[in-house]
Amino acid sequence: MTNTTLQPNVAKFRQPTYEIDPVYLNRWSPRSFLEKEVPEKDLLSLFEAARWAPSGYNLQPWKFIIARDQKSREKFYPFIYENNLKWCEKAPVLVMIISKTTSENGLNQSHTFDTGAAWGFLALEATRKGLITHPMIGFDYDKARTSLNIPEDYAIQALVAIGYQGEKEALPEPFQEREQPNSRVPLTDLLFNGEFGEPVK
Repeated sequence: MTNTTLQPNVAKFRQPTYEIDPVYLNRWSPRSFLEKEVPEKDLLSLFEAARWAPSGYNLQPWKFIIARDQKSREKFYPFIYENNLKWCEKAPVLVMIISKTTSENGLNQSHTFDTGAAWGFLALEATRKGLITHPMIGFDYDKARTSLNIPEDYAIQALVAIGYQGEKEALPEPFQEREQPNSRVPLTDLLFNGEFGEPVK
């Protein structure tokens, strides 16, 4: 499945000021996952998209630790905070995104920026494939580093649940009212003209 039009459930909450491809609006972060396996070719295509993200000096600092079977996912569960575990246990894939903080020339100042671009590419390709993604920072970073054997020269960026979207009624009640796309601040709030604080007219 490839999403090429604005989804009706998204259009109620999101309208761009200027014309853009609907994939940017269709991408949001649901919490309701079907307990349905993602075919390997579809899953790996997400990381193929991430592979082509831009990075400073082409260092490509991002790495992905993938849990796509029950045994692997259960290694993740102990360090995920309870409020997130309540819904992400149903996700068929969990991915820890990390980035190498150093290069042969010392500190890589852009590792976080570059890895964010890779995550963005991954998320958009997931949307194109009819998959959903939900990134999280609600977990114990120290426990995650120990459990997943993450080296000290890698920064932990985020944990992402990947899969197919389920019905919001399948979620615990407190999450159901939040199961909709968020809007965004006006574009004019994001832009400055020439220097910080100078509005674009």
